[in-house]
Amino acid sequence: MKFRLRQMEVFRAVMLTGSIKAAAQLLFASQPAVSRIIAHTEQTLGLTLFNRVKGKLVPTPEGEALFREVDEFYQQAVKVDEFARALAQGPSGTLRIAASPSLSRGLMSRAISAFVQRYPQIRVNFRTTLLNSMPQEVLSNKVDLAVSVHPIEHPNLNVEPFTTGRMVVVVPLGHELAQKRTVRLADLSKFPVISHDPGIPFGQLVAAAFEKAGVELASRIHIHQSDMACSLARSGSGVAIVDEFTADGMGWTDLQTLALAEEILLEPSVVRSVFDHGRTHADKFIEVLRQQSAHEPRRAARA
Repeated sequence: MKFRLRQMEVFRAVMLTGSIKAAAQLLFASQPAVSRIIAHTEQTLGLTLFNRVKGKLVPTPEGEALFREVDEFYQQAVKVDEFARALAQGPSGTLRIAASPSLSRGLMSRAISAFVQRYPQIRVNFRTTLLNSMPQEVLSNKVDLAVSVHPIEHPNLNVEPFTTGRMVVVVPLGHELAQKRTVRLADLSKFPVISHDPGIPFGQLVAAAFEKAGVELASRIHIHQSDMACSLARSGSGVAIVDEFTADGMGWTDLQTLALAEEILLEPSVVRSVFDHGRTHADKFIEVLRQQSAHEPRRAARA
């Protein structure tokens, strides 16, 4: 190999610092040693990496192009070094999780916090994703597991509910309904309702509940994410029907959460590929998630 690791390290140091002297200080090496390595590197590669202009090193186009490759390689080397160090300190690596936006600010945030405290050497890469994208994310191994607010039906997914939830009503403080701890769907008929689009699972659940109760759903605003419904309720656009996990996670003090007399049930679930033969980090997180959800009091009852 013409371009050795030590040469890459010295070349990168000179590029970052702009001088032999500063690079030597960065590497805890002598200036003559750094100068010799740079000269030897140019000779063995057959490239001029720097032009000497008035005592300064100015990178050539070839030097700048090479630096981009070397720096990318160096960053990977740093990751390998960090991984090797972590191996000596216990369980390590990265756990990749996707979750429904409704679960992200409350339940998932608390579960991830508990997980990283228990396993400080395991990094967590967390993202939110919609239900229709979740199967692809899991089956393409973009994530190790997903946590959905609704069960997902797919032949190549293992879907296991781990808790239950309910839809609730969110109103501004001082609203006519705010004096009630429990409201019926019929109570909402005289107010503009903010609800999920009828084409998505939340919307379908709510529409079915109104139909079963024999109440017309007077929804003037359809949304796709529950946090937007809460924002609209705060602005006075109407009363919002959302999942209790979103209401719990937003933390707005000027909104009140009311339980619904007619239960609209949710089943948050852990989603994994049937081809997953046991990722230990995922198993660890599921254990923490179950413990977290088991110890949480009913959210609607706290409002």
